[in-house]
Amino acid sequence: MRENYLRMLEKCKSKKLPQDVNPKGVFACNELDLKEVEVYGFDYDYTLACYKPSMDYLLYSLGRDMLIKKYKYPEEIADLKYRENFAVRGLHYDIEKGLLLKLDSFLQIQLGSVYRGLHPVPDEEVLHIYKNRIIPIAYVEAPHKHSHDTVHRSKMVQLADLFSVPEMCLLCNVAEYFLQNHIDYHPEILFRDVKNSVQSCHPIMHQLVVENVSEYLEPNKDLRRFFDRLQKAGKKTFLVTNSPFHFVNKGMQFLVGKNWKNYFDVVIVQARKPRFFTEETRPLRIYDEVKQTQLWDRVTKLEKGIIYLEGTVKQLQDITGWRGHQVLYFGDHPYSDLADVTLEHGWRTGAIIKELTHEIETLNDPKFKENVNWLQMLTGLIEEHQDYEGPEVQNELDEWIKERDQLRNDIKFVFNKQFGSVFRTYHNPTYFSRRLFRFADIYMSSITNLLEYSTSHTFYPRRGVMPHEYTSYFV
Repeated sequence: MRENYLRMLEKCKSKKLPQDVNPKGVFACNELDLKEVEVYGFDYDYTLACYKPSMDYLLYSLGRDMLIKKYKYPEEIADLKYRENFAVRGLHYDIEKGLLLKLDSFLQIQLGSVYRGLHPVPDEEVLHIYKNRIIPIAYVEAPHKHSHDTVHRSKMVQLADLFSVPEMCLLCNVAEYFLQNHIDYHPEILFRDVKNSVQSCHPIMHQLVVENVSEYLEPNKDLRRFFDRLQKAGKKTFLVTNSPFHFVNKGMQFLVGKNWKNYFDVVIVQARKPRFFTEETRPLRIYDEVKQTQLWDRVTKLEKGIIYLEGTVKQLQDITGWRGHQVLYFGDHPYSDLADVTLEHGWRTGAIIKELTHEIETLNDPKFKENVNWLQMLTGLIEEHQDYEGPEVQNELDEWIKERDQLRNDIKFVFNKQFGSVFRTYHNPTYFSRRLFRFADIYMSSITNLLEYSTSHTFYPRRGVMPHEYTSYFV
């Protein structure tokens, strides 16, 4: 067996490493022909506008202060600092047990990535709490018709947008403070207080960003060129965002210029997504920019240069005639932005996943490639020899399994020391990935990555290897 191990190790070292992944690439989950797309739609936050880390610090500090002032949490909480690299998007919070954890696409817990406060929960305790590695679907997910009301319908809440990352840190910081000071608390009450605190401070955040937009917003010199190209190609464009107009206006002026509204055929703010995509009764209203108020006029047509608010996707489709696969809509949130438009309305969808930049930088590191290749080959070696008998065989297998476990942890830690990659557990896609790949036809790190491709480009998904098909170590 030792000879087989050494032979396989030598084979791994002799293999050429995979080519680097293009960090400005666009990645296909489903075939998408841009020639069929006549209308491009966009969310605003973390889609057209991407924020600096200062935004996370701001939301964290505002939410923390709100906990103290409004909910009368201990003054000492003011000393709890934001931990920039603590959490990743897509984690679940168990509002009954007070645990932050990472699930894979099969609803299995990734052991080693379960936290109470700021400390990992030992694997044995996790298995004792849940009685199993696999969580029942009813515990994690609400029925589809209640899927946008998950907080009230299931025991777990997924924190799936980037605004939730500082929220997770605040939640764990306060829980840790309570634990260290032996203060009894109810996990669900803490979760709701933190969530409400962060959400209620959004108007303050909007005003602070408007006053100093360059402090919080990442410039994107290619965004104007991207819109110019869409216009030149004769494409229609629209913006649907939950953010208020004064906030969007200041950000778009910073990103594109004062004439930014000329790039959009329709602009809808305060849309209340995901209800914008699911309800049919709330009418569109006109926003008066001068008086900074909403009008009561009936909206029967959508005009370029006019700002609208609220409304529904039904009204948008009925007035414009934009339907089905001719519409390509971009957002950062797999559920509130993408799920309903693809499932209910047949739109094509694109996800903007800012974390891809860090993920691809990590994937392209030669040491990471070597570790992943050896992990695959070592796993194959274990699988091939696991049924051999004898004490020497078992000792050798134990050493291989120990080495495999260490490799898996090494691969996890380079993404994030607590929770690993946004996209993978040790080997399976994460729960977040599963939903992303289901609801997004394409995904990318920035909307302007599309400048690398023509407006008639067809994106083809990679042919994946199914478990019953051929085996390859280097895919």
